[in-house]
Amino acid sequence: MDTQPAGGIGLVGFDADDTLWRSQDYFDDAQAHFERIVAGYVDLADVADRLYAVEKRNIGFFGYGVKGMALSMVEAAVEITESRISAADVHRIVGLAKDLLRHPVEVLDGVREAVEAVAARHPVVLITKGDLFHQEAKVRDSGLADLFRRIEIVSEKDAATYARLFEEFGIAPQRFLMVGNSLRSDIAPVLELGGWGVHVPYHTTWAHEAEASLAHGSERMRTIAGIGELAQAVRELDAIAAG
Repeated sequence: MDTQPAGGIGLVGFDADDTLWRSQDYFDDAQAHFERIVAGYVDLADVADRLYAVEKRNIGFFGYGVKGMALSMVEAAVEITESRISAADVHRIVGLAKDLLRHPVEVLDGVREAVEAVAARHPVVLITKGDLFHQEAKVRDSGLADLFRRIEIVSEKDAATYARLFEEFGIAPQRFLMVGNSLRSDIAPVLELGGWGVHVPYHTTWAHEAEASLAHGSERMRTIAGIGELAQAVRELDAIAAG
């Protein structure tokens, strides 16, 4: 897959959720509905924090995505209401998750053009995490699958996962650039391994993805205001990588 001249960026990876299409907006809306359901039983200001605590401790069991959120919402509702929540309201919470799974994919403005511009100069791959069935459906329904040489759906996006993917791709970390909205999942682990990153912040971010620090390689990344600036950022980093 590494077809670029030695020294520059040889492969560009793209995140999916909140980089190519909307995602967190819908999760935020589901959480707001959840909080209104629980508010019928308790008057607490920290419902969101307590839900997140349950979600965080369950990641190792359920992974990421709608199904993990659904199970965590049910567990949190039982805990917060001290088991007083009704079966009908548990059913409503499950319905929130089903609505998320049914939600149409809304590709963000300018994404196809931005990916095409990068793909004209570099091979591109898609690397996303979450529930396999849901992510496969979103990739299919997005209409963007044809742009990518490979599509990888992984259970976690950490340094170990990226190292494995680099080996499979046949690319050195120093020749890989990742594009995404999450510092934690898209940028920090790639920089740690010696790669490059373009951070495209989204207007809302799940608390877990916001828990990130850049201990390595901040000089090898760019933060852009919007996807329309991506091609230029990639060109700048490619020139630096080529030395």
